[in-house]
Amino acid sequence: MPAWVDGKLFFYADSPPRRLMDLFSLKWSSMVLHALYHWPGQRARTGELQRSLQGISKKMLFQTLKELEQRGLIARHVYDVVPPKVDYRLTPLGLTFAAPIEQMYQWGLENQAALDAMEGNLRKATDVPSDAPPSRDPLASAD
Repeated sequence: MPAWVDGKLFFYADSPPRRLMDLFSLKWSSMVLHALYHWPGQRARTGELQRSLQGISKKMLFQTLKELEQRGLIARHVYDVVPPKVDYRLTPLGLTFAAPIEQMYQWGLENQAALDAMEGNLRKATDVPSDAPPSRDPLASAD
């Protein structure tokens, strides 16, 4: 838990909130977990995931999948067939992370006006012309 020191809140490197936020330091991690959570059987092949996550490069998808696998949140299953077939699945640990991510995404669906206001504030702060087309994800082109 964060610690209170002299009436101020400190988030030490080993505090649970910091450890949780480390997962979100990978831009696409929550989206991959979200996609797998909703995929039939909670498993998908690499190409299916890439097509469902508009804007992710193949390189970034593989990096994200590798990191999530190393953390034990997803499992990579290789089938013994020719040509090779691989899919990724949520692990029981991954399911525990997917549930709160689902709540956060549901909040986004229910509060789109707040997200639009946030994007408007960002546009104003970064001097993006008001006639520029709206972007649903201002970071979509950057991995």
